[in-house]
Amino acid sequence: MAVGAVLLLAGCGSSTGGQAEGVATTTAGQELAADVPAGFDPCKDIPESVLDSEGLHKASSNNNADFDGAGGTKWRGCSWVVSDGYAAGITTTNLTVEQVLDNPKLTVRGEYTIAGRSAVAASRSDNKNPRALCTLTVAMQGGGLEFSLDNPDSNELTGHLDTCELARGLAEKVVPLLPAGA
Repeated sequence: MAVGAVLLLAGCGSSTGGQAEGVATTTAGQELAADVPAGFDPCKDIPESVLDSEGLHKASSNNNADFDGAGGTKWRGCSWVVSDGYAAGITTTNLTVEQVLDNPKLTVRGEYTIAGRSAVAASRSDNKNPRALCTLTVAMQGGGLEFSLDNPDSNELTGHLDTCELARGLAEKVVPLLPAGA
């Protein structure tokens, strides 16, 4: 599931051409790290108890949500779903909170502090139902931890709820698990 990748990829700035391998590209006027932050693997480091508390289970037998986007943007993580509710991709990304805030194709839906880290919730500005899609990015060293939620109105269990609030609630359970310095 590449909800966040699709959400942010379409709004990313262009990369600088001709860069040497391993050198960061530029996105929204800021340096883009060459890889996603280290120290936390959403696929392995989120305890089942946290997933169970949200009713999340694997979206498929292969719940991999890894994605390489334009300009060197990257996402590494997994996806889960709530039966008849929202779908969530939780990934580390080399996009920062600042790059999300500076992206003119995104509408900021909220700025927060979660477990002492800055966070921003956003949706595509051209989305016909902005309440149904939300990406919440939490600051990490060299990028962010991204919670990308897709919550159509037709989902009986969660479709009537604000998707950014669902993302924030999930983030408040996961972000405290990030190691210091990550």
